[in-house]
Amino acid sequence: MLKIDFHDETNSIDEAFVDLIQRVLAFAAEKEGVIGDTEISVTFVNNTQIQELNRNYRQKDKPTDVLSFPMEEPGEEELDIHDEELPRMLGDIVISVDKAEEQAGEYNHSLEREFSFLALHSLLHLLGYDHMEEKEEKEMFQRQEDILHEFGLERS
Repeated sequence: MLKIDFHDETNSIDEAFVDLIQRVLAFAAEKEGVIGDTEISVTFVNNTQIQELNRNYRQKDKPTDVLSFPMEEPGEEELDIHDEELPRMLGDIVISVDKAEEQAGEYNHSLEREFSFLALHSLLHLLGYDHMEEKEEKEMFQRQEDILHEFGLERS
């Protein structure tokens, strides 16, 4: 079962958004075959806070929409996401509320869809997906769209 620990550093997130993200991420985890006790954290911040994290961890001194901080890196010593032997901490998701609001307007869709997209995108990173190469990017973005579509959150 996926346990999500939410933190709102902006004091602006409605419980309905938290509930939606909880449901989307649990749905996605099930679709990805995540079993056993698995934990993640989701933190909502503003652009200043995410810019500081982006600068410190990625050496990019600008705000971004979402950051993922995996607790486990794929490797021989790591547990498989389908291994239910231990409770596991997958990692942290940090979402910029400012960027999410801005992008929802740019892409002409709801804030609900933008928050869901960003949270799902970050979860997929925690599960090992990446988009550094074109093939990986196509696979990851298609997986995101498939999950959001099946959940019922399509693009406007």
